[in-house]
Amino acid sequence: MHYYAGPMEGITGYVYRNAHHRFFRGCDRYFMPFISPGIKRGLRTREKNDVLPAHNEGVPVIPQILTRRAEDFIRMTEQLSDLGYEEVNLNLGCPVRTVVSKGKGSGFLADPDGLQRFLEEIFDRSRARISVKTRLGMEKPEEILRLAEIYAGYPMTELIIHARVQKDYYRRPVNREAFREALSICRHPVCYNGDLFSPEDQKDFEKDFPGVSRFMYARGLIRNPQLIEMIREGTGRDLDRWRAFLAEVQAGYEEIMSGQTNVLFKMKEIWTYMDDAFTVGKKTAKAIRKAKTLADYEAAVDRVFREEANGI
Repeated sequence: MHYYAGPMEGITGYVYRNAHHRFFRGCDRYFMPFISPGIKRGLRTREKNDVLPAHNEGVPVIPQILTRRAEDFIRMTEQLSDLGYEEVNLNLGCPVRTVVSKGKGSGFLADPDGLQRFLEEIFDRSRARISVKTRLGMEKPEEILRLAEIYAGYPMTELIIHARVQKDYYRRPVNREAFREALSICRHPVCYNGDLFSPEDQKDFEKDFPGVSRFMYARGLIRNPQLIEMIREGTGRDLDRWRAFLAEVQAGYEEIMSGQTNVLFKMKEIWTYMDDAFTVGKKTAKAIRKAKTLADYEAAVDRVFREEANGI
């Protein structure tokens, strides 16, 4: 079985990844938030910091590229290869409107002929291994059948399928039957992504899809940073490690960011996902969103963990 940490723009950068890798076991690969190369432009400062080998020592990471221009993709893979990366991931899954409106991410899926020409060129010219992350399509889940036939023509290392179409964003339920149909015609290793939030979710999925052995978790892993470890080992929550993990993430942001307000914003963004992992402390977690200072934030976090641990 292979278990991956999916990318989440603004959250799963190198500070978060390093802390997660230190405190929690079981993750085989961390996929970086996407790099969006422009014409004749290299890595932005933020992107460069995220991919620097010195910022990812001992962490198994895969850079992700978001573009619809083959020249930009190839140029970026060359830069990443020079940094020591042997594999990259093509993002055909991002559903955000500002991305889709430019024909990138899942917006590229609306142009299967153009996508096929793009894939032909990058697989012919790139020296890096390439995996692909896709959605089922733009509007209708049956679009994945045409897309899967296209993908089958190229030597990708694996195909990661998020089981929604673009217009579903993250609101509608995943479409596992469309995923099943795609799985039946895919010739590459297939990784499943979408709405696996607990070990129970994982068990239910494996009953329906016993042949799938690769999984990617994004929102579910941010909500429960111990999720992969719990799935692999059957362990229970270790709230002390959760607390220490968050403290290390905060310390990492304090080291590289100017001003407590910026750090506070980053930590509160993580908690927009994490508060759903708490039951007793969930009501108190609302105080985290209202925190005006880091001191207020830290006091609220301490109270959430105390209440959750004591069942208050």
